[in-house]
Amino acid sequence: MENIHKQLQTPSTNDGRIFFHPILMMHASKLNGQTYEDLMTDYKSLVAANMKCLELYDHDAVSVISDPYRETAAFGAKIYFDGDNSPRADKLIHSIEDVDSLVNPDVYKCERTLDRINGVKLFRELLGEKFPIIGWVEGPLAEAADLAGMTEILMNMMIEPEMVHKLADKCLTTAKDFALAQINAGANIIGVGDAICSQISEELYEEFAFSRHKELIDFIHSHGALVKLHICGDIKHLLPLIAQEDIDIIDVDWMVDMADTHQVLGKNVVLCGNLDPVAVIMAGSKELIKEKYDAIKTSIPSENWILMGGCEIPMNTPTENMTFLREISK
Repeated sequence: MENIHKQLQTPSTNDGRIFFHPILMMHASKLNGQTYEDLMTDYKSLVAANMKCLELYDHDAVSVISDPYRETAAFGAKIYFDGDNSPRADKLIHSIEDVDSLVNPDVYKCERTLDRINGVKLFRELLGEKFPIIGWVEGPLAEAADLAGMTEILMNMMIEPEMVHKLADKCLTTAKDFALAQINAGANIIGVGDAICSQISEELYEEFAFSRHKELIDFIHSHGALVKLHICGDIKHLLPLIAQEDIDIIDVDWMVDMADTHQVLGKNVVLCGNLDPVAVIMAGSKELIKEKYDAIKTSIPSENWILMGGCEIPMNTPTENMTFLREISK
């Protein structure tokens, strides 16, 4: 635990300040007077929007997280952007033959992956040597779903598991390549987003995700960065397996109890969370925000906590609510 805080270079825990790492994408773009599409398609816009947030909210890390389709585009899928709406992607994979012919991309030669790498570089130039910069990769199953479709991946875990295993292995290879490129660009934390995992059983997680997560985490650690695992949704059933993956930081969504998560994962894992981003952070009163904040603060050790919403901060969240969160956590 002490080593994690040392690497994060955040304020010491004995000054009463709780670390604050909100996920900022759509909210950041709106705050900076640009569209979400701008943030996703131009690293300079992404960095500018996040620096605006940093100035206003005084949080303890920045991130190049933007959307799930960086690697998907690098593999060759067409991505469709639509202003402030979420993007969509064409499916590339329809059969095991498509998987066999899929070529792992060079992340330095593909526009969308290179854009993210350049975002890390620019953050590092602006923020100096040690400020926490979070790179981001898609987890192997999430990327498989981005390429083939979530419904198709969930079905094929049952009816064509060999296809899913082969595709996830190729996605793992690219996740390693992309993580390393961001580490080399200056990221000292790599976020791994594998949201589909909350939709599968513990048994399927063990079969299709566990060993690949462990391999990716070990790889990132071997290159000197910390790992932040992000699985949206209810992951209570997965926590005993996640506890064996040697993660440093985990995002905990609002429907998962923080004290229970801490009990399972132990003192060496930092929990990011887990105020409801819509009902509490965006729509809640200051009294409700303070109540929910205090409930977490008294449930786990402060050295095991990074204050965050359960997931992304919604676009229309009042800045007053975000600045209030920062004020009460100092």
